[in-house]
Amino acid sequence: MATDSSTAGNLTANGRGDAAAAPRRRRRTRLTAAERRGQLLEIGRTLFAAKGFEGTSVEEIAARAGVSKPLVYEHFGGKDGLYAAVVDREMAKLLDMVTGSLTAGHPRELCEQAAFALLDYIEERTDGFRILVRDSTIPQSTGGFASLISDIATQVEHVLGREFAGRGFDPALASLYAQALVGMVALTGQWWLDARHPAKAEVAAHLVNLAWHGLDGLEKQPVLVGRRRD
Repeated sequence: MATDSSTAGNLTANGRGDAAAAPRRRRRTRLTAAERRGQLLEIGRTLFAAKGFEGTSVEEIAARAGVSKPLVYEHFGGKDGLYAAVVDREMAKLLDMVTGSLTAGHPRELCEQAAFALLDYIEERTDGFRILVRDSTIPQSTGGFASLISDIATQVEHVLGREFAGRGFDPALASLYAQALVGMVALTGQWWLDARHPAKAEVAAHLVNLAWHGLDGLEKQPVLVGRRRD
């Protein structure tokens, strides 16, 4: 039986009579292993920051990425491994930002650069900072937030050591003062994480004001004014 022209035209228009006219299926771009790992790290960082470790599931991570649960396990061995990888990456990023910022020659400007570096990190990678300061029992290869603060303080210690030596102070005390200064900035950063007021530059200026003028008026042999001596 012959097919009339109108029927043939309809068949072609409907995609049943002409294979070339069949709708093309959208091909899903296949990510490389490195790209998939990076995607999972970003998704994990967002979820861990919002919900914490306990509140985040492998199922949700996989669903956000559009992959199966086994693929998450393949890349990280499970939720613990993904969390540790996220934390390690954020700690490395923050440490790089702080150490890379210390380029000035004057000690006061170095303090400003260190303060800005931490505040920049909080502003640019808020999710990462929320994860770093949240208490967790999940092991990380680079240690916890306290360990990170200690690493940053080591960089500041070199600056203070030179300044102490030039002023006749005991350079061995530079480590103590570095821990105190970095701890002050870090705790202020935690407060500013949610407050976001005053502006970043003003926060940095006040931090350095307290740190610098406190250092500027240091006593070589500080004494206690109260009764306690031990």
